[in-house]
Amino acid sequence: MVRSGLNPGEISRITGISRATVRRWAIGLLPVQGQKRRAGACMKCGRKPSPSSLTDSSYAYLLGLYLGDGSIAKHPRGVFRLRISLDRSYPVIVAECEAAMSLVLPANKVTIIKHQKTRLDEVNCYSRHWPCLLPQHGPGRKHERRIILDDWQREISDRYPWRFLRGLIHSDGSRFMNTIQHRDKTYVYPRYVFSNRSDDIRRLFCEYCDKVGVEWRQMNQRSISVARRNSVALMDRHIGPKR
Repeated sequence: MVRSGLNPGEISRITGISRATVRRWAIGLLPVQGQKRRAGACMKCGRKPSPSSLTDSSYAYLLGLYLGDGSIAKHPRGVFRLRISLDRSYPVIVAECEAAMSLVLPANKVTIIKHQKTRLDEVNCYSRHWPCLLPQHGPGRKHERRIILDDWQREISDRYPWRFLRGLIHSDGSRFMNTIQHRDKTYVYPRYVFSNRSDDIRRLFCEYCDKVGVEWRQMNQRSISVARRNSVALMDRHIGPKR
C-alpha cells in the first residue's frame, strides 16, 4: 500500500491498524514470527481458527473479497492457493488485498500476477490452511452451493461489519453517479450497487447493511442498491469510491 502512494494515516484508516504500527512496518520493522498468534490456526492442526486481534479486521475484509472475487484451488501435497482477481484500474484495492492476505497469514508469501491480455491482477497466497480459514470453499461455483458463515466468522464480521462490507463492495460492488430525467429536470446522485449471483452472499450483504444502519433495496434479481442520501453518506465515510 505504501508503494501505491498511500501515507501511514491513509493506510491506518483503511486497514484499522494503528498509524505507529504502519510506520514501523513501512521502514522494515516487521513482527517476528511467533510473537503474535497466527491467524486462523488450522482445524487439521487440532485448533479452531481464531485470528488474533491484530488481524481480525484484515480477516473480515479478506472474507468479503473472497466471497466476491475469490477462489481456492487444491495443489499437490495438501497445499491450497487462494486467488482473488481484481481490476488493475484500482491499485489501492489490489494493495489492500495484498496487505490483508499478508496479515492473515504473515508467514506465507503473497504474490501478484498481472495478466497481460486482461485488466486483471491476481493476488495469490499458498497455504494448507485456506479451507479452514475460508470454510465456504467447496466443489462447484459459489452460487450453486450454500454459503453460510461459521460462528467464529460471524463473531469477527460482527466486530468489523464495515471491513466485511468493504471487502464485498471492493469485489462485487460499485459506486457511480446515477442520472434520472423527470419531466424537464435532471437529477444526478451517487449510488452503490452490489451484484452477486449467490442468494446467500446477497443476503449477507443486506444483513450487514442492516447492522450498520444502511438502507438498501432489491434492484433486480442479482443486485442490491443503496441510494438513500444518509446511507450513501455512511458508505462514503467507511468505503468510498474504488481507487
